[in-house]
Amino acid sequence: MNALVATNRNFKLAARLLGLDSKLEKSLLIPFREIKVECTIPKDDGTLASFVGFRVQHDNARGPMKGGIRYHPEVDPDEVNALAQLMTWKTAVANIPYGGAKGGIGCNPGELSVSELERLTRVFTQKIHDLIGIHTDVPAPDMGTGPQTMAWILDEYSKFHGYSPAVVTGKPIDLGGSLGRDAATGQGVLFATEALLNEHGKTISGQRFVIQGFGNVGAWAAQLISEQGGKIVAISDITGAIKNSKGIDIPSLLKHAKEHKGVKGFHGGDPIDPKSILVEDCDILIPAALGGVINRENANDIKAKFIIEAANHPTDPEADEILSKKGVVILPDIYANSGGVTVSYFEWVQNIQGFMWDEKKVNSELKNYMTKGFKDVKEMCKTHDCDLRMGAFTLGVNRVARATVLRGWEA
Repeated sequence: MNALVATNRNFKLAARLLGLDSKLEKSLLIPFREIKVECTIPKDDGTLASFVGFRVQHDNARGPMKGGIRYHPEVDPDEVNALAQLMTWKTAVANIPYGGAKGGIGCNPGELSVSELERLTRVFTQKIHDLIGIHTDVPAPDMGTGPQTMAWILDEYSKFHGYSPAVVTGKPIDLGGSLGRDAATGQGVLFATEALLNEHGKTISGQRFVIQGFGNVGAWAAQLISEQGGKIVAISDITGAIKNSKGIDIPSLLKHAKEHKGVKGFHGGDPIDPKSILVEDCDILIPAALGGVINRENANDIKAKFIIEAANHPTDPEADEILSKKGVVILPDIYANSGGVTVSYFEWVQNIQGFMWDEKKVNSELKNYMTKGFKDVKEMCKTHDCDLRMGAFTLGVNRVARATVLRGWEA
């Protein structure tokens, strides 16, 4: 099931639980604006190349729209729509004053030189500079983009509007980026996991973890969990997978992965089939890679008691049903991986104030938001007698619906 269908399904279930009227429900789903632009640049060899850039701005009832910009060859409009909508609910669950957006350029960043990427980013910014802004829509990095991309957008945008560091987040520290932003999603996953385990009378220490994905989120989550005494027994990434029932030495693995561009060949564990990573024996499973990896084919074989969704949409609705019958507790992506957008909000706040925080303040504020967020989700679970996913969705949808009605926007 694709991301848009699943997101719409969750939204409709939440709207039904909340008893929203059908007109309001319909208007909440329709994107505020969809932008599509042609970006033509000279390549290094002098030939011209054209790419399609786009931005879906989903909702701005609660504040400026917020969401990533991805550079990827297969940019599927349905997926981008789903991710923009998901950002609307996610920012509402986190209780930060934003709505959702998502965008990108259909290109293969691996096939473009740095100067071609810079030209492409600047042309894209020229085309959308009057449609984004500090109080309108604040982009951030996503697949295939990073702090350097944000620096180019900031510079190009500032040519039109004056120096505006708050127009994008995920910037390099030297240009007003926030300390703690790099680790933020992984740090949020840690705080979310602590909140959930706390509810069940457990702590991270001594629990056995399996992590799928060793990119930014997976690597930070692994490092922070092992520092708290969690035992990581298996890890995979695109290069391969390893297992060690005594616990993998994470600092050594980080060093290995940096030198060898992946976990493959690491000697502190036995190689296993990456396909089997999700069904390895553990207490807590953290999918931190792609969407749709937990489905009806493998859901029955999952041995974990808790699943923390660090990736976007890793669990199919069919798998959700199978797992809830087995009594597996799933902490949904819309809450579990919101650490990244929460620290993006802190970065925006610091830029607007012109006053930067130290890393300790960033992390303690993040912990407050994640802890409060979990309490709010649990409250909704009690009110509507539902699981954590529906608790989070009803929380998010309700906040956006209330803002929409208060602003007098309902149809």
